[in-house]
Amino acid sequence: MNPSTTGARVLLDELCRLGMRELVLCPGSRSAPLAYAAHELETEGRLRLHVRVDERSAAFLALGLAKESLSPAAVVTTSGTAVANLHPAVLEAHHGAVPLILLTADRPPELRGVGANQATDQLGLLGGAVRLMAELETPSDPTRQAAAWRTTAARAHAAATGDLAGSGLAGPVHLDLPYRDPLAPDPPPRTGAPAPARRERDDPGSRAGTGGAVAGRPDGRPWVTLPEPPAPTAGPAPPLPHDPETLVVIGELPTAAHRADALRWARHHGAPVIAEPGAGTGDLVLPHGTRLLGARDWVGAHLPSRLLVIGRPTLGRLVPALTRRTDVRVEVVTTGEPGAHGWADSTHEAEAVHPFAALAVTGEGWGVTPFARVWLEAAERCADALAAVAGADLDGPALARAVHDALPPDAALLLGSSSVARDVHLGIPRQRPDVDLVTSRGLAGIDGCVSTAVGLALSRPGRPTAALLGDLTFLHDANGLLIGPDEPRPDLTIVVVDDDGGSIFSTLEYGAPELSGSLRRLFTTPTGTDISALCAAHGLHCTTVTDVAELARVVAGPAQGIRVVRVPIDGDRRRETEARTHEVVAAALGSGGPLRS
Repeated sequence: MNPSTTGARVLLDELCRLGMRELVLCPGSRSAPLAYAAHELETEGRLRLHVRVDERSAAFLALGLAKESLSPAAVVTTSGTAVANLHPAVLEAHHGAVPLILLTADRPPELRGVGANQATDQLGLLGGAVRLMAELETPSDPTRQAAAWRTTAARAHAAATGDLAGSGLAGPVHLDLPYRDPLAPDPPPRTGAPAPARRERDDPGSRAGTGGAVAGRPDGRPWVTLPEPPAPTAGPAPPLPHDPETLVVIGELPTAAHRADALRWARHHGAPVIAEPGAGTGDLVLPHGTRLLGARDWVGAHLPSRLLVIGRPTLGRLVPALTRRTDVRVEVVTTGEPGAHGWADSTHEAEAVHPFAALAVTGEGWGVTPFARVWLEAAERCADALAAVAGADLDGPALARAVHDALPPDAALLLGSSSVARDVHLGIPRQRPDVDLVTSRGLAGIDGCVSTAVGLALSRPGRPTAALLGDLTFLHDANGLLIGPDEPRPDLTIVVVDDDGGSIFSTLEYGAPELSGSLRRLFTTPTGTDISALCAAHGLHCTTVTDVAELARVVAGPAQGIRVVRVPIDGDRRRETEARTHEVVAAALGSGGPLRS
């Protein structure tokens, strides 16, 4: 093999030895050595290859593949603008602690800054959003360079998974890989011509993999042995003291282990919990938790003495409003993630910040506190009142509830950002324990959600997977439906809430009557796109559903391939529905007798 082909093969070989099993490839010339190496490794059964033509969608596909398994998926691109297209998914992976390995082919140093085609400065292009950025030496002498390629692969894997720093520090890494011509494998010898003599150790990427130090360790072992990622609560830290009037808010957290530890602490201390979608279930999780916060008079009369914020609150403004009160002590539990998201204090009111290890619990629990019983009863009263006025109309919360309740057991439901995540939180009193709600709220952008859902479904074969997306979120990543005939295809149900635009803006200050003249064009931005026709262009079937019973029937059925279910709703009613809901909650808390203390 020529040096470029050998370098690519050695690097991917070592990443596979370390446990990488998924690779998303975008077509290009400079990345040809990596493409051939990935194809060869797929033929050997060592990884699964996915090919996509859009680098942005490809990166979000990898994010979906890695989101639940927390095993890094790789993305391969050619040089130039292809690298820049990775940035949205890199930011989401950075803030959401999802392990990605970005392998960007590059021109060799002598072709940079001299006007060569598709050449730009790729070093640092992804900014501070990566856990590691490294440029490998241009392949020229594989026997000398292979050990460095393999140890760099180990560094990248460890940085992506947080093996050496804690699982909260998982995230994207960037390896920039300059290659010189020739970029294709050496042609096979002509028929009848003798093959060139070659010692096994001269082939660092050989299938044998045991011919010498440059061919990897014997018996398929990685060049460097890495430890298992430590648990979120690993390490000494003084435990948080008990406060019988603590209210817990569980926001976005990087892993299921983090979420489980947060709920375990709340159970141990008998504290009520306001949990965002996907945080988990339990008797102390308040149904429609933020609905209760909207009843400001009631909250003012039943304030917690301590508000414990674990993770990042991302849904609405009611939790930040509570943190701004001067008569509530705010404490934050940090996950240790790089950047602002590890220290969740957006209102700058926290009086104490604790490491995640402070949530460790020992001994017997405290039992449900009287304070918790008051909040739980109030939340139950609100939930009963909202259920009593719920009709058969398909508004956002009713649609979310219908999808959630109809999913088969052991299903995963990916939630789009914007209004859908809020509809789930406000429409579902209690998350089913057998349904995994998955969010991409590291930055809560609407981009890449179709590709993320495809990756999520591919990562859990044989188990039902669905996505609930708004129409703009769906259209923003329509290229996620662009899957070639030779690629792995998931079984996935995509439910599209079609209100012809971003109706969430109508519930914000921009939807006030005095500003309504500019709302449609500047904020809700309807497109008028025929979603069924768009799906047909990709060879997908789209079903339009207009009632709850039919929606439940379709969602409960098995998906074969990708199917799209379009549910049209009236987005103009969202502000009115929101106001009516606040009235129902206020009435429920203002009647029915005093709450027990």
